[in-house]
Amino acid sequence: MLKLSDHIAQRGRSIDFTALGFSLPNPDPILLARGGRIEVYRELRYDAHVGGCIRRRKSAVKSLEWGVDRGQSPSRIAKGIEAMLADLDLERLIGEAMDAVLYGYQPMEILWQKAGSLVVPGQILGKPPEWFHFNAENQLRFKTRENPFHGEEIPPMKFLLPRQDATYQNPYGFADLSMCFWPIVFKKGGVKFWLSFIEKFGSAFSVGKLPRGATPAERAALLDSLEALIQDGVATIPDDGSIELVEVAGKSASADLYERLVMYCRSEVSIALTGTNQTTEATANKASATAGLQVANDLRDGDAEIIAAMINQLIRWVVEINYGGVVAPAFSFWDQDARDKTQAARDEMNYKAGARFTNAYWERAYGYEEGDLAAPAAGPVTAVTPAAQNITPDVSATEFAASEAIVPPDVELADQLASTAQPVMDDLIAAVSNMVAQSSDLPSLQSSLLKAYGDLDTADLTNLMAAAFALAELKGMAAVQAESIIS
Repeated sequence: MLKLSDHIAQRGRSIDFTALGFSLPNPDPILLARGGRIEVYRELRYDAHVGGCIRRRKSAVKSLEWGVDRGQSPSRIAKGIEAMLADLDLERLIGEAMDAVLYGYQPMEILWQKAGSLVVPGQILGKPPEWFHFNAENQLRFKTRENPFHGEEIPPMKFLLPRQDATYQNPYGFADLSMCFWPIVFKKGGVKFWLSFIEKFGSAFSVGKLPRGATPAERAALLDSLEALIQDGVATIPDDGSIELVEVAGKSASADLYERLVMYCRSEVSIALTGTNQTTEATANKASATAGLQVANDLRDGDAEIIAAMINQLIRWVVEINYGGVVAPAFSFWDQDARDKTQAARDEMNYKAGARFTNAYWERAYGYEEGDLAAPAAGPVTAVTPAAQNITPDVSATEFAASEAIVPPDVELADQLASTAQPVMDDLIAAVSNMVAQSSDLPSLQSSLLKAYGDLDTADLTNLMAAAFALAELKGMAAVQAESIIS
């Protein structure tokens, strides 16, 4: 009886005979026409333009920042994973794993080793994709001399397998170099014919003229002179002969055809590997360049996701082998410049809304080290928080008389200010409270505030004075209340 969890639609039970009971061939049409030889793609990398695009694409991922997010994982495990990744040659690992986008898939063999009481990867090496194939059940197998058709089963936790756009129908993934094959073939042919054209029509034709009765020896001597003229620029001819240089009309237009063909092929390669054609488009402008940069960033992020998925698989295996069923930390890439711009815009918006940040936040969010940021200065501040702006002088004295116990006025005033004017900074509270305590009347308090905070803009200064006057009124009310209770 079939269960909902059973795999019903599978290649072994279908009318799909592609596997033939042995291995599933790579459905790439380029490879199918060439006997599955993936070496044809490897040869393309020797083309200067293809090789440059590949280096650019790999460098884009290598330039990203990376880190491990602890999440629900224990702190010691997260730190151990970070140390493990630091010991690996991550730049080389990323470069080799990035071949998955070129060939569709890239097997990476793990060489495990003991490190104290732990089992960790000592090396991770990329192996030639043509050494492997998938069977009818989409399982990776190693083709050996002893078993070249069925291949050998891959041990668990032995191979990482980054792939690009792999599906059940095509477990081999999609090879970007397949889009470069024909453009490179046409480019090589175009350059070959272009060179032949240049050799033939690059210089003017030399035509020698002799009288009709010239002997064969005279004609041979003239031909030798013409060859010397082409090579050395000098020649000797009979005094009754002549030489004429003939230019072929329209050869410039013919030469442009070869150049346009070559540039078109380069353009196709650029689009296939980098997603843009900014390097060859003469009509590129700022708008197209901006759009091209966004496409390149999207392509980079997609490549980074492939590599991150591979490394996260490695992390899960390490955690499973050494710690059992513990939640594993997560590896990720990010563009630090883009993240900083986004965070800075968010912090600016929050600051304008009234939020104030500590030095600890700046150190954590932007990587400042201890001592880089100056301590907050006591006294004047740049702005008054919304809580301080909401303080009004019309506060009833009954709101402060919650019990019959005598509460010192300064303590009561501090508590009331903290509850109504949070998150006002502590130095501002202390400074304003001290001014209120030392001022005998409102004019003197106003003078003290102007002297200390006169550099504030009009709106902030008005709000600060309103808060101080409210505090002074509360102080008077509390004093009257205390006197009445004592008497």
